[in-house]
Amino acid sequence: MTLWLLGDQLHLPTVLELDLEHVLLIEASAVGQRRRYHPQKLILVLSAMRHFAEELRAHDIRVSYLQASTFEAGLREYATAAGTPEIVGFEHPSAGIDATRRSVVDAVGGSIELITSPLYLSTRAQFDAWAGPHETDRRYRQEQWYRHIRTETGILMDGTDPVGGSWNYDSQNRETPPADWTPPVAPRYPPDALTEAVAEELQHEYPQTWGAAAPFGWPVTRTDALDALDQFIAQRLPEFGRYQDAMVDEEWALAHSLLSMSINIGLLHPREAVDRAVAAFEADAAPINAVEGFVRQLVGWREFMRHVYRRAMPQLATANQLEQQRSLPPVYWDGDTDMRCLEQTVRHVYDRGYAHHIERLMVLSNFAMLYGAEPAAVNEWFHLGFVDAYHWVTTPNVIGMGSFGTDVLSSKPYAASANYISKMSDHCGQCQFDPTATTGADACPFNALYWNFLDEHEEQLRATGRMGLMYSHVDRKSEEEWEAIRERAEDVRQKIAAGEL
Repeated sequence: MTLWLLGDQLHLPTVLELDLEHVLLIEASAVGQRRRYHPQKLILVLSAMRHFAEELRAHDIRVSYLQASTFEAGLREYATAAGTPEIVGFEHPSAGIDATRRSVVDAVGGSIELITSPLYLSTRAQFDAWAGPHETDRRYRQEQWYRHIRTETGILMDGTDPVGGSWNYDSQNRETPPADWTPPVAPRYPPDALTEAVAEELQHEYPQTWGAAAPFGWPVTRTDALDALDQFIAQRLPEFGRYQDAMVDEEWALAHSLLSMSINIGLLHPREAVDRAVAAFEADAAPINAVEGFVRQLVGWREFMRHVYRRAMPQLATANQLEQQRSLPPVYWDGDTDMRCLEQTVRHVYDRGYAHHIERLMVLSNFAMLYGAEPAAVNEWFHLGFVDAYHWVTTPNVIGMGSFGTDVLSSKPYAASANYISKMSDHCGQCQFDPTATTGADACPFNALYWNFLDEHEEQLRATGRMGLMYSHVDRKSEEEWEAIRERAEDVRQKIAAGEL
């Protein structure tokens, strides 16, 4: 029996525990050519796969590492050398992956058994058992799941009560750093010869990429990923909590963990990261608001999104309840805008394939939603642009949370004007636009777009029952104000679409 692993299933301890004799890895170039992926995403996955094969061989595991145009071509090559394949694999969360594997194995006359993936903190069966009594018309709420899974796992629990007496310390995680604060230096792992070879090949095999290939510094081995985890726990976690929602001009990492890419390809198991964070709290090395915030990202949101994605697909991928149809504007590709927050965030993605969660939600997704971009187009950009992105990751986050294309996991849109960005960042002080003005040439474009968004979708949004405060402000505006807002919003949209703002 051969274990066929994909490029995001590279957790060495799990594979070693299976006591296998043979592992199959296939580089299928067609997979990387489907989109204009960020080159650092391709370098990360391909280099990690090749390093992983070397690690397996060092543990006396036989590895078949094949480079082919497609998975089927790779399996045919494998079958020619090894005979009719009898394959076992881990279930994959992204839609279509498991069906594709079954299809290509059938095509070469082999057999495949897909087993529950051990690379997550919960199983499909666990979520399905919980979801039955907690879903209403296929709508799910993360907070209920978060409390359930913490109770089930015992993570940050004191018997049946949450450690510290509260399930959620989000109210303590909204500070902006003082002007004299300097974030910890972000860890960087310079490419070795194998990674440099991958980067060189990339230019010929995957020429249609988007983003900067260098400097590349993401972990591609388990050793480096563990070091990144060590650095986060020791240097970044203590201040992660209070500053996790902040945005600072010319700072891309702040105190964020920078571990999502290592966890999403399997170099780290999420339980390893969670246990280390909890241990830091228990040793008084990190405060509860920081540790709970980090735990919520992994135990709460990551697991929740994976399961909701599975249960909401395929409709989730094209959900568009607000009927937004505009094309994604040029700024998402070139970063050329006078809006400082948007320019900075797009540059972060272009330069490194990364931006932290508030930049993703409250700048990139928020602006696209207010502008009226089609949710599927926004999702496609996130999928190709981020090094930690996979369809199961981006689709619920971008279409569900970021675009409010569906209410399957959010009961209201994460819509915000410049007031939020001004409060949570120092970008506005470096920007030519006035965050306090709604109309006029110097007014921040977020403001007119925000009010116009509430106006255009009033019937649907007011009916959610959670927009009362926003619509109390809407109701106080005069028709003269609305005329000026609509005129400014249309002007902004035209200029953004033309790349002129």
